[in-house]
Amino acid sequence: MGQCGITSSKTVLVFLNLIFWGAAGILCYVGAYVFITYDDYDHFFEDVYTLIPAVVIIAVGALLFIIGLIGCCATIRESRCGLATFVIILLLVFVTEVVVVVLGYVYRAKVENEVDRSIQKVYKTYNGTSPDAASRAIDYVQRQLHCCGIHNYSDWENTDWFKETKNQSVPLSCCRETASNCNGSLAHPSDLYAEGCEALVVKKLQEIMMHVIWAALAFAAIQLLGMLCACIVLCRRSRDPAYELLITGGTYA
Repeated sequence: MGQCGITSSKTVLVFLNLIFWGAAGILCYVGAYVFITYDDYDHFFEDVYTLIPAVVIIAVGALLFIIGLIGCCATIRESRCGLATFVIILLLVFVTEVVVVVLGYVYRAKVENEVDRSIQKVYKTYNGTSPDAASRAIDYVQRQLHCCGIHNYSDWENTDWFKETKNQSVPLSCCRETASNCNGSLAHPSDLYAEGCEALVVKKLQEIMMHVIWAALAFAAIQLLGMLCACIVLCRRSRDPAYELLITGGTYA
């Protein structure tokens, strides 16, 4: 009965180590996705510290590759020291992921204020004639999120670009995809996206942060199971005579 329990714990532990390798790849992907998406919206969100959870989660992903290797070797070789090291590292990573979750919620709450503060400045400096990086970012966001202006298309009337052009039109990036002859004219508002970009940018950035939070929570739960199985194997190795005989190949007298 003891040997069956030990074997089951070891089997689960080896399986979890394989999951750790898969988890490492997923965590690195999530972290990279946050970086890439942030690059598209960085003009609307100036607080680079928001990337801290993404940096940490990529580091955790890289560490999980090593953890999986240590765990597999320790389990197969029946190494008490290796299993103890495995549990300690898992505990440290678990604590790190809890920190990632906390930071994720903190920065998620700051998104709305940060975007509100930055987006006004970006729209005021828009230059559609010879667009700079910020102007290209506005056009990209309006096309991708299907929005126009900060709260709606009428916000463009307060920009320097609109006053300088004097043609009563908004950027072509405000045109609906279905409006084939749209030239951005305010005389045809049905051709323009009605929703403003601020709320959609906030929603997008908060969704990105939630990806980090859910990924960290999911793999923290897996790590708890890994620590539990490793502790079971360690305890039985030291207390169960049948386990010692299983390792050494000995028999009862």
